[in-house]
Amino acid sequence: MRILVVNSGSSSLKFSMFDSGSTQSSSEPRCFFDGEVSGIGGPGTKLALRAADGASHLNRGLAQAKAETPVEAIRLVLDAVCASGMPKVQAVGYRVVHPGAKLDEHQKITAEVLRDLEEAVAFAPLHDPTAIAVIREGMARFPDVAHYACFDTVFHRTMPKEATTYPVPRAYREKGVRRYGFHGLSCESIVRQMRAEVGEFPKRMVIAHLGSGCSVTALADGCSVDTTMGLTPTGGIVMGTRPGDLDPGLVLYLLRKQKGDRDETISTVETILNHESGMAGLTGMANDMKTVRKAAAEGDERALLALKVFTRSVTKAIGGFCWLLGGLDAIVFAGGIGEHDPLSRIEILSDLQNLGVSINPTLNNGRRHSVLRISASESKTGVFVASSQEDLMIALHVDRMARSDK
Repeated sequence: MRILVVNSGSSSLKFSMFDSGSTQSSSEPRCFFDGEVSGIGGPGTKLALRAADGASHLNRGLAQAKAETPVEAIRLVLDAVCASGMPKVQAVGYRVVHPGAKLDEHQKITAEVLRDLEEAVAFAPLHDPTAIAVIREGMARFPDVAHYACFDTVFHRTMPKEATTYPVPRAYREKGVRRYGFHGLSCESIVRQMRAEVGEFPKRMVIAHLGSGCSVTALADGCSVDTTMGLTPTGGIVMGTRPGDLDPGLVLYLLRKQKGDRDETISTVETILNHESGMAGLTGMANDMKTVRKAAAEGDERALLALKVFTRSVTKAIGGFCWLLGGLDAIVFAGGIGEHDPLSRIEILSDLQNLGVSINPTLNNGRRHSVLRISASESKTGVFVASSQEDLMIALHVDRMARSDK
């Protein structure tokens, strides 16, 4: 079965096509191609599509296409994957950040599931409206194939109640106010890789998914037991444009300082917390670690402070989970920053040396394959770098669900 995977974000949309083989096959889905629409809403929107061997599949005119909204972006993608000579789409899987209180499993999308997702928008107003719009567009283009939603929260269902429960009045908890956790598809893919590629699977592990969005997750025997993100993807550690955990009184302060009616006030504060805070708020720069690193190297005090605030928040999370788990067998870095910024890894772990965590500098700066061990030989905790394989996990879940439908 040929599965189109769609992974939508606020300013980019990633996609890929997998072949899961025959219905009797148990082998891993094979990727035909992957691609991305970047710069959505900006002047430099680009559509890239690469074959599994890395070759480009697009002509120059299409690569410079324009997309003001995620819906326009998915239309570009659908036009590209439906072009002459492309494999026929037989199922579509979508990454959805927040399923809300009613959905706790990856789902085949029905009218009822779409209604439940519409209700969940209140939990993730930054992510879910885009995902829903993209799903509707995909279903309209491929009305005769099955469509599936895969949720970032499912992996964290193993967290105990003491980790998911907020100390707020029961009436709100009964409406679904709890800690859900996110980056679950990324974490699941890393656990899968660690089981396959690391000799002795680490029983006590922390995954630091660091990118534009950031989270740290504690795992026991490969199962999530706690994580930094909570009801929404805004909480936890410091991120690119999101602040992470704040004193609730600060949110009330921001609300009081706004002018306008209720909806305008809430919208303004949402914009502050989701788009104008985090590293961008500290530096006044674009949400890009390379830009911040360059400014810090040139002595920019805002950039230097931002790096210290960011790395301190991640260090605190890892250290806290080390205490929770009674020690750590492995720390895994993933995400754009986690994978590609060696300095961040060094800075985050520098204050954990008293716990016996140390990095081999040569390995830390070396070339990487799917899972790379970068810890020093004397380190009591293994330190690894891994690639998130969210699209592959979605393809695997879609294949499983499609087989069970038959």
